[in-house]
Amino acid sequence: MDNLPELRDIHLPDGVSVFPPAYGWWVILGGVVLAFVLAEIFILVRRKSKKLYALRLLNNTEGRGVVPAAVRMSEILRRICVFKYKEAAALFGRDWIDFLNSRGKSKIGGKAADLLLNAPYVSPASRVYSETDAAELRRFCKDWIGENL
Repeated sequence: MDNLPELRDIHLPDGVSVFPPAYGWWVILGGVVLAFVLAEIFILVRRKSKKLYALRLLNNTEGRGVVPAAVRMSEILRRICVFKYKEAAALFGRDWIDFLNSRGKSKIGGKAADLLLNAPYVSPASRVYSETDAAELRRFCKDWIGENL
């Protein structure tokens, strides 16, 4: 018997389509997107919390007197620089003021800058600097913290 006329060609099945992806891939993609969004939110909250903490410390300087408030503001600025700008930790004098002015839109000068420089060395009972100098320094610190944290 001749069976050859009864034979037919082998037909391969159609290939598996890549689209639409299976539900498991959608779950994995959703998990990756969710992890990315949560990481961004965590970074944003962490950055904002540092800024809020520094601003809270700055607000606590009010009512302490001109020189002690200026000393505290200088400490806050130094702590931020130790955290963010390592090269600025060792600056002092006019170099310190120039560095602060270079990192912010608002500038400090005059008696407020002198207050920031000389506060650690002035007696707390001294009347050399006025409350307006401390207020100007506080405004500068607030602007600088807002721009740099």
